[in-house]
Amino acid sequence: MDVRARIYVAGHRGLVGSAIKRALDTQGFEQVIVRTRDELDLLEQSAVRRFFAEERPEYVFLAAAKVGGIRANAASPADFIYQNLVIQSNVIQAAHEYGVKKLLFLGSSCIYPKYAPQPIREEYLLGGELEPTNEPYAVAKIAGIKLCEAYHRQWGDNFLAVMPTNLYGPHDNFDLESSHVLPALLRKFHEARVRSLPEVEVWGTGNPRREFLYVDDLADACVYLMKNFDYADIGPFVNIGTGKDLPISELARLIQRIVGYDGKVVFNPEKPDGTPRKWLDVTKLERLGWRASTPLEDGIRKTYEWYLAQQPSIARP
Repeated sequence: MDVRARIYVAGHRGLVGSAIKRALDTQGFEQVIVRTRDELDLLEQSAVRRFFAEERPEYVFLAAAKVGGIRANAASPADFIYQNLVIQSNVIQAAHEYGVKKLLFLGSSCIYPKYAPQPIREEYLLGGELEPTNEPYAVAKIAGIKLCEAYHRQWGDNFLAVMPTNLYGPHDNFDLESSHVLPALLRKFHEARVRSLPEVEVWGTGNPRREFLYVDDLADACVYLMKNFDYADIGPFVNIGTGKDLPISELARLIQRIVGYDGKVVFNPEKPDGTPRKWLDVTKLERLGWRASTPLEDGIRKTYEWYLAQQPSIARP
């Protein structure tokens, strides 16, 4: 992937896409192509095909997606399956039609069975039932993997897929109605500290274990794979994670300490826990020569600083 190559980052304003663009800019890539949703609606097939015909990207990072936490997935299952199926289908088909040299599709660790053996190896895909709270989203992401695989088998397209673990970092979604657990907890503890609230409620029992990857580490891994490997090297997809996880209860205490909140933490077992554990096996990725480098506490501190910078009028700890 030459520094002068034309590279399209789909979803460049989101958590993952913005990190990939930062990584490409930092590494000196000169022709990074981006479009806002107003400029290019990826749900419109004709608009996507017209964009590819005009811009002729050589490499594509497909990071555009509709994403959200348990509450959002429960409230809008049709939106999550439909929009993700359409976006990825439109982009992958256009990449095939217009001769893209290499495409990298961003999936999600929720593709794996709810009770998959731990740590989760790539071959466990489709080995059991999915977690019901995000099944429509997971089905769409599985379809994306299979699209890449099918286009390679039928046409020889060099379309890769990666499955990142739970992500966090700058440009995350902090809306309590639709965010994932880590940014939601950051906001809850921050607002509780600022407003001197006596307690913070955390959904679920606190027992489920989760693995968290700083998004700039993910971006570094994605660019590394695109620069150095082809479909033949990694197969249909590869996990990207840290190889470490922790209970949600421990995550909550860590965020509480970082934010500087000294009130009470209350776990609500009436709310859903989700999958008991999601811990990715990253052996395959490490064999390819890449490991995550950002410790969880450091990444959360950076994320909190970014969150505060978006709201300069809010008191800092």
